[in-house]
Amino acid sequence: MNFKKALVALAAASVFSAAVSAEKLSVAATPVPHAELLEFVKPKLAEQGVELDVKVFTDYIQPNVQVDQKRMDANFFQHQPYLDEFNDGRGTNLVTVAGIHVEPFGAYSNKIDSLDDLKNGAVIAIPNDPTNGGRALLLLQKAGLITLKEGSKITATPRDIADNPKDLDFKELEAATLPRILGQVDVALINTNYALEAGLNPSEDA
Repeated sequence: MNFKKALVALAAASVFSAAVSAEKLSVAATPVPHAELLEFVKPKLAEQGVELDVKVFTDYIQPNVQVDQKRMDANFFQHQPYLDEFNDGRGTNLVTVAGIHVEPFGAYSNKIDSLDDLKNGAVIAIPNDPTNGGRALLLLQKAGLITLKEGSKITATPRDIADNPKDLDFKELEAATLPRILGQVDVALINTNYALEAGLNPSEDA
């Protein structure tokens, strides 16, 4: 684990130890890097009298469902906008215990070296979950490939695209599947946790 990840892990340990007083804490997390970070801080929490039980999930739905159904005490994987959209869409009342790091979001391709090389009608895969699809579209807007309707924010969807000069074809897919379909699309916009799990390097491959 590199120095930056270690700092994040220690911060996570501080968050959980300060936020709970239980002797045992069960936390749902996505595999990389969240579950890895939790495993890293297990010894530190044990020193503080907290037994940490980490359960790994490969999607963004079950970690919240498990907490809502009181099968797990907490989860560690999401940012606030995603949680807000999840609560609104599913009628849940999950709350944030403490803020966590927000990972970067990248565009990956096996076919082109730069977004400038995209041809008319290129197929773009983005996450189909709340807010992460919006993050993808905002990134493409920043790159000058599309223009979103005025006022569009992180909850934007392809329906909010006002101008698409290259007639890009958007495919909304489950975030976890995006690394596996890289060869089938021109570009996939992938959350860093799933990119890392697939062996992609955000600083070199995105």
